[in-house]
Amino acid sequence: MTKKSVSSLSLLNDSLPAPTESAPKSPALAGTFEQLAASFSLVSGWELTIGRSAMEAGRVWSAPVDNADGQPQSVLSLLPTDEPATSRLPLEQVRPLALAIANLLSEKARLQRAVLEREAELAAGVPVAVRPDDAEHLAVRLAAILKGGADAVGCQAAGLYLLDETTSTLKLRAAHNLPLERMLAPARSLRGAMADLEALVGQAVVLEDTAILPHWKCPENFPAAICVPISGSSTPLGTLWLFAETSRDFTSEQTNLVEIIAGRIAADLEREMLLTEGARSKSREKHLESAARWQASRLPNVTPLLDDFEVAGWTLQADDIGGDFYDWSVLADGRLSISLGDAQGKLIEAGLGAAAVQAAVKSHAAYEHTPSQLLSRVNETLWTTSAGDQFSSLAYGLLNPADGHLELSLSGAAAAIHVRRSDREVLKSTTLALGTDPETRFETLSRRMHPGEFLIVLSEGAQSAVDEGGLRISELALASLVSNNLRDTADGILAKVRRLLDRGQASQSEDMTVLVIKRRM
Repeated sequence: MTKKSVSSLSLLNDSLPAPTESAPKSPALAGTFEQLAASFSLVSGWELTIGRSAMEAGRVWSAPVDNADGQPQSVLSLLPTDEPATSRLPLEQVRPLALAIANLLSEKARLQRAVLEREAELAAGVPVAVRPDDAEHLAVRLAAILKGGADAVGCQAAGLYLLDETTSTLKLRAAHNLPLERMLAPARSLRGAMADLEALVGQAVVLEDTAILPHWKCPENFPAAICVPISGSSTPLGTLWLFAETSRDFTSEQTNLVEIIAGRIAADLEREMLLTEGARSKSREKHLESAARWQASRLPNVTPLLDDFEVAGWTLQADDIGGDFYDWSVLADGRLSISLGDAQGKLIEAGLGAAAVQAAVKSHAAYEHTPSQLLSRVNETLWTTSAGDQFSSLAYGLLNPADGHLELSLSGAAAAIHVRRSDREVLKSTTLALGTDPETRFETLSRRMHPGEFLIVLSEGAQSAVDEGGLRISELALASLVSNNLRDTADGILAKVRRLLDRGQASQSEDMTVLVIKRRM
């Protein structure tokens, strides 16, 4: 006597069915096309048709109609109507209009795709917020989902197993109608868990009789179970198991329902992660805003009261916080000290570095010094107070308002331009950045500023700025700009330099700082 075998294992693949033959006319082209074709025929005496076949009886002219991806989708054709030939417009007159219609249909498909994509992008950009009545803990919500899912497909228990960070183990994180001690059990190894592995690659696993399929490693002792994957937007999160107290099969509708439940759990998990990350992001943004305001407040906002000299400065950080700064002050002996710094690093690192350099300059400037001595002291400070990874470019100068005598020292990428009536001179550093070598010796450059002359001090970012064509704005271009406007004030020259530097900075990647000193005429 033969016995009919019963399958105790089902693997349900989630791949889409094979596409069927497309209809001759795309839905994107249906609707108003019939009205358009009728009006076209009435006016021209020619029949306008659209289809996929390149061969059509009686066709006189045709043009391709593209889909949203720019690929030919169908063919627009002109056919003579039953009207007498004398009542039809000449083909030469009708053909341009038909071609324009084909182009419009192609453009319509592209616009429809663009609208769909834009609406999806807007939907993804909707901010997620917690409602006042949404205080229920995630564990309670997950347990309720598991209970509802189990009841919906006639199961008596359910378990949610999530992967760890190394995707090597699965830990029970939520359960329905399972003993509480299961939550304290160690995580299951993913290696050898055949049902979980099969589910994680995209196939629902149905164990109709777990007793004869022990190698599939059902995590709980139940006669029947179903396992489906829980996947986020880009990575698998774990598996969902539903358990039955009797051996049974699951219909395709029940399997689909279990997968929908898994999708709901994935959405809840990702929403919780999004809310947590959003709260952290808002907190970080507030701290960054406070730090940016603090950094901006350390820049001088009152110009020194000097009879013959004007000073103006500008800093544009590439991010909320940057590594650039400028400063000036009048020393006890009446000389004007100017400084421009550029600390290396990104965001917080650069901001902390700039604050350290600015504080060191202020501190060492309180004692008698020359510019080269001050750079040496700041260099030693950075070297001894950092781990050897804090570097900064610095320009520091001392200006005697009585006779216009200027002493200037440069380090790293800092540079200056001395613009005179008859010529201009670009001054650049020949030494390494501060904090690189404690034995570095710095040079002091001596110049005299006569009435009508300018000194432009630039950070590395200002020197590497580009124009609209992507070409670097050279120091000579800046010098020419100043030379052509020698009667301008320091503020006026600074405004012109800012406009020139800002012009090509569509996506600024470096901090920019400019310091302008002018001796009045």
